[in-house]
Amino acid sequence: MAKIYTKTGDKGDTGIGDGSRMRKDSLRVATIGEIDELSSLLGVCKAINERDFNDDSVASFLDDIQKDLFFLGADLTLFESKEDRVDEASAKKIETWIDAYAKELPTTKKFVLLGGNLLGAYLHLARTVCRRAERSLVTLDNEESVHENYLMYINRLSDLLFVMARYVNLKEGGKETVL
Repeated sequence: MAKIYTKTGDKGDTGIGDGSRMRKDSLRVATIGEIDELSSLLGVCKAINERDFNDDSVASFLDDIQKDLFFLGADLTLFESKEDRVDEASAKKIETWIDAYAKELPTTKKFVLLGGNLLGAYLHLARTVCRRAERSLVTLDNEESVHENYLMYINRLSDLLFVMARYVNLKEGGKETVL
């Protein structure tokens, strides 16, 4: 079996998709890491969905989102946008999913306390990680231009995670606490 460790990052730098090396604490590497963290958290949500909730639409959407996040992170390591991977249509797809879930939810003009059942609570957590990744992506865009589709996508994604959390909480008979 091949060894997983290379020792090439022992001094604080890492390999980037274009073959160059970059400091691990650089804004670009940190942003890529936050997108990876979000994808990992969505993997936890998929596992909880499979074990506790078993909603095929939730599973399918989470799979699609993880693929999009993989491509977004990969494009950031290459310093280029692959128009056909995370594009305006990707954000529009998320808007369609938001609208579908929102139809199932009671409207509220109040603040929803985050939590609920286990899957709902983790989806709320994923939304906050998504917002952190979005802030880093915006900061990166201020320093080095990133494709506007990435900003649009990640912004829509946090909204989707919020309505998904509400959806799974209410489907499981959970009640929302609103302020």
